[in-house]
Amino acid sequence: MEPAVSFPAEKVSTGPEQGWSKPFKTTLTEQGLSLVRGRTTTLQINVGLLCNQTCRHCHLEAGPQRREVMTAETVDQVIANAGRSGFAVADITGGAPELNPNLARLIAGLFPQVPRIMLRSNLTALSDDSHFSLVEILKAHGVVVVASFPSLQSGQTDAQRGPGVFQQSIDALQRLNAVGYGREGSGLELNLVSNPSGAFLPPSQTETEKRFRKEMENRWGLFFNHLYVFANVPLGRYRDWLDRSGNLQRYQEKLAAGFNPAALAGVMCRSLVSVSWEGILYDCDFNLALDLPYGGRKVHVSQMEGLPPVGTPIRVGDHCYACTAGSGFT
Repeated sequence: MEPAVSFPAEKVSTGPEQGWSKPFKTTLTEQGLSLVRGRTTTLQINVGLLCNQTCRHCHLEAGPQRREVMTAETVDQVIANAGRSGFAVADITGGAPELNPNLARLIAGLFPQVPRIMLRSNLTALSDDSHFSLVEILKAHGVVVVASFPSLQSGQTDAQRGPGVFQQSIDALQRLNAVGYGREGSGLELNLVSNPSGAFLPPSQTETEKRFRKEMENRWGLFFNHLYVFANVPLGRYRDWLDRSGNLQRYQEKLAAGFNPAALAGVMCRSLVSVSWEGILYDCDFNLALDLPYGGRKVHVSQMEGLPPVGTPIRVGDHCYACTAGSGFT
């Protein structure tokens, strides 16, 4: 894995439009490319910004003091939309979705409507006994758990996500394995997500998965199905950290230099629509962070009739370089 590095402070540029070699839109135009929707299959549901962690790389600046939480009324509207739109996948995220008191209601309502339900977990929200019943709910509904596990080293994980997070994450993974998650033949899928802990791009996904699989089994007897590595998007708390540490401009330049036209076809926004805790639609969770609503106007999930049409333009910005650098963000 590439070591964390600190770039020269004199290279930093704090202006919102500086640091990129050229605007993302310009890169697309020069290469004769466009970013439009294919067939939309996934409804991503951000149930709020309340979280038990304050992660350095969080693009949404989620944390314990945030009060944005999806209400039961909005949950019911999301469930109704899923029923009439025919999504193949529901992707539940946050914040820490486990802290939303309406999560079990959402899962139960989506279960008859959507073939595949995913829950993005920071693991520590599942590690204490108060959430043991939630693990049973996830198991009963066959929910795919997508768990943040950035590093095999406790120091790197705790530096990124908070003191004690590494051991709590191991405890949560052991609990998930104990009920069948990640074990062959169980039908309970456990996937890991690793984000770099510093101002650098992620290593090879294939090699990282091999290393994680071997070390996690040998050191802790842990099992998982797949591991994904993603670049951090320079928004929110992560952008602030890059700025303070003197890394912002060089990181932006790395992302822009790593633009891969082949990655454009597989970016998640081409097959996903995201709904905020307020019920507003976005092309993706990163556009949600920037308040760039789907179609350029705020449309509520209760007003959405069917799936977005194929060929609909996707709102883009320079943050899109993070999703199209290297292997991309799919």
